[in-house]
Amino acid sequence: MSSLQEATALLEQSLRTRRSLLGRTRPSVTRDSLERLTETRPRQRSEISNLKSEMPRSARLAALNEAVRACRQCEHLAASRTQTVFGAGNPDADLMFVGEAPGFDEDKKGEPFVGPAGELLTKIITAMGLTRDDVYIANVLKCRPDMPKGSPGNRPPEPLEMQRCLPYLREQIAIIQPRILVALGKTAMAGLTGRDEAMGAMRGRWFTFENIPLLATYHPSYLLRNGSMSEKRKVWEDMLLVMEKLSLPISEKQRGFFRTAS
Repeated sequence: MSSLQEATALLEQSLRTRRSLLGRTRPSVTRDSLERLTETRPRQRSEISNLKSEMPRSARLAALNEAVRACRQCEHLAASRTQTVFGAGNPDADLMFVGEAPGFDEDKKGEPFVGPAGELLTKIITAMGLTRDDVYIANVLKCRPDMPKGSPGNRPPEPLEMQRCLPYLREQIAIIQPRILVALGKTAMAGLTGRDEAMGAMRGRWFTFENIPLLATYHPSYLLRNGSMSEKRKVWEDMLLVMEKLSLPISEKQRGFFRTAS
């Protein structure tokens, strides 16, 4: 006999005893009515658990952002960060860009891709006929990787740092449900897929992440260091693949961007 059955039997026995002591009829509670009452409990718990999925995406992202702000899994990053950098853009976006980690500018402002590389990414998005409000932008790592005090620049995130932070990105992607993911740079691809290949071998190829098509391309900071027309064209060809997959209109002018004269 289960603990629930035992409790039901004891309750019935107690009620019978009470009726006999009082010597008059009392409202009865049957085994069937008690079992019907207990059967409603799983349904109630299920209804409560479904509330999360029924919440607007913006509210679910806001709740996740609060969890990210409180995270201290990487104590050294929590101690050195100005603030976490969660993500920005359209919660219903079809296209989501994923970088590796916030840099100095992002750490100060609390938004991804707001420095020089972010300005170039904005230009790329604009050339696609979109705005930053149409897409969603995030990083694998939500904290700026710490640097020795007084050291300029930024460092790539360590594999363990990305591993600890990846569940937050997974949940972001699960909430937004983009049709296309674009990984910006080798480190972002390593964080998403575990691949450790040269970017030149991965760019322009389709992969998958959580059953979502994933395209690898160069990080905008690479183009800032190597801004040759041929390298810009490679990134633009990758964006044309994205536009085609999203069925976005592509003009002849757009198809010709950064094409060198033959």
